[in-house]
Amino acid sequence: MHASDTALFLVRLVIGATMIAHGYNHWRGGGRIDGTARWFAGLGLRNGILQAWLSVVTEIGAGALLIVGLFTPLACAAIISVMLVAGLLAHRPNGFFVFKEGYEYVLVLAVTALATAMLGPGRFSLDHATDIEVVGWAGGAIAAGVAVIATAGLLATFWRPAPAPAQQPEPTA
Repeated sequence: MHASDTALFLVRLVIGATMIAHGYNHWRGGGRIDGTARWFAGLGLRNGILQAWLSVVTEIGAGALLIVGLFTPLACAAIISVMLVAGLLAHRPNGFFVFKEGYEYVLVLAVTALATAMLGPGRFSLDHATDIEVVGWAGGAIAAGVAVIATAGLLATFWRPAPAPAQQPEPTA
């Protein structure tokens, strides 16, 4: 047994559990689906209920796949895509630091997911057990490519930010 296999399992476990908890919170926490839908609509995403359910299914599904190490590059792609959307729409305007609602946290999750796709799931995974591991540049390219395409597709299809309020002319004396 190699320490790297244990380390990869720990990373998969923590990131996967975090995503499951995040998805569960969107579903059953605070405002539930309706509250999550309103939040997404407030970010400029149309069809808030659909967006809420898509986020729940994606976050819980990707988290579970990552924990068991199945289709790891695709699970990582889903996590990267969710973090890209969150980073671009919710956190980017607030700067870097998480304590100011910035993108620090989503950046760490996205890059950790990309690194995991590149390193592979390790020996303690279903990908390894079934001999379907895709690692290295190929794993990273799959994760990054699918994530960027999915993010671009979602934004092109559903993102319609409200127009900026018109400037009122200055009164003349």
